[in-house]
Amino acid sequence: MKNIILLFLLGSCLSACAQKNNQNPYGLTIVNDYRAYHTDYKINPDHELVEIKKAIPSVVLDIRYATKNNFMQQVMYKQARAFARKPVVEQLKKIQAILNKKGYGLKIFDAYRPYAITVAFYQKASDKNFVANPAKGSKHNRGCAVDLTIIDLKTGKDVPMPTPYDSFAPEAAPHFENLPPAVIKNRDFLIATMQANGFKVIYNEWWHFDFNGWQDYELMDIPFEKL
Repeated sequence: MKNIILLFLLGSCLSACAQKNNQNPYGLTIVNDYRAYHTDYKINPDHELVEIKKAIPSVVLDIRYATKNNFMQQVMYKQARAFARKPVVEQLKKIQAILNKKGYGLKIFDAYRPYAITVAFYQKASDKNFVANPAKGSKHNRGCAVDLTIIDLKTGKDVPMPTPYDSFAPEAAPHFENLPPAVIKNRDFLIATMQANGFKVIYNEWWHFDFNGWQDYELMDIPFEKL
């Protein structure tokens, strides 16, 4: 009986949410109603957006979009927090354990990103190849993408990579070869570790990893402060 009531509530909430989504110029279904989202993950816990730092306390956060140190050169997030769907966080926890045994750790730049932020990025970005098209939405909007690098646990410093985070340079591509061998080794180590544990790097950003199975999750537009 409890499940039947929850399903009824979910249907009602999603119906109300869908009416709002008719206003989306691309015809996308975007969950922007917290009640609908809350009811949904109570039925399916995998749909919950989990705060990464709470689940993996040893992770380092460098949430650039909560600062002006980003390609937009303005604060985009009101809070310096990182969320991802529950299965995504579970895989990140496994990866952190693997890295720790080798003297490394994860540093996360970004994870779940509300859809409204994706729209703002696309409007301002000088190179549209490096930002998601709001006509399709982003894996970040689904809580199924993470932007990250690795740090050396002994020094606490970032391991050298081909480019800084959010670089639009050609060197940011994960298969770019005209680089120092040590940098290629670091990049390939990160990519191999992530791809062996449920993620796939995208074609033009060595730091961006999509979760395998992202198709099972809806686009979201709920701000951090409501989560």
